[in-house]
Amino acid sequence: MGRGKIEIKRIDSANSRQVTFFKRRTGLLKKAKELAILYDAEVAAIIFSNAGKLVEFSSSGMKKTLSRYNKCSQCSSEIAQVEEKAEKQDSKKADNLKDEIAKLEMEQLQLSGKNLTSMSFKELQLLEQQLNEGLLSVKEKKEQLLMEQLEQSRVRELRAMLENETLSRQIEELRGFFPSTGHPVQSYLECYPVAVERKNSLMSHGILSPDVTCNCTVEKGDSGTTLYLGLPSDYHKRKKPEREIHSNSSVSQLGLM
Repeated sequence: MGRGKIEIKRIDSANSRQVTFFKRRTGLLKKAKELAILYDAEVAAIIFSNAGKLVEFSSSGMKKTLSRYNKCSQCSSEIAQVEEKAEKQDSKKADNLKDEIAKLEMEQLQLSGKNLTSMSFKELQLLEQQLNEGLLSVKEKKEQLLMEQLEQSRVRELRAMLENETLSRQIEELRGFFPSTGHPVQSYLECYPVAVERKNSLMSHGILSPDVTCNCTVEKGDSGTTLYLGLPSDYHKRKKPEREIHSNSSVSQLGLM
């Protein structure tokens, strides 16, 4: 069976306390030595009994270990002081930043025309001056942007004009490959006099009236032909009596035969 758990408390019996102290001290020193050997660590142990007797163990010398301990304790205390000081400074900076943020938020509200009840007359005048200066700056910036846009428009217009001049020059060069003869273009009636004679003959026999027109217009550089053909509106009315006269003459000739 395993050992039972021992309650940790002061041993009342002096003899038992002395025996237990001796055993535990020996075990503690043994464990310290094993720790130094196994893990190559610097181990030191200082024990004072209730009678005032000193028992110590050090793997590298007690003075050397104590000097190292003092240096480390001083450094640790200094580091702790530095950390504490830095923490206080950070806390102070955080408080200052919070105050500044609250102040900026208040100024922003005042610039937007809100929360003006706590402001004095001088503060209101200063706020008005700030708003006027800001408005002037906005107007100047707006005018600057407008002038830049106008300049860009002028540059685009100049480019367009140059492109138009280039295209016009190219068109003139292309026209140079097809020179014009310089002779006037004759009309349709001048080209075809036979048509004029036939028209006159038809009009003399009453077949074609002056209402029937034939117009032809040709212009240099742009030709268009317009031809109007048709019979006069009273052609059928005149034709009907002629047919009746022709039929009556045919009947009379048959009667004579």
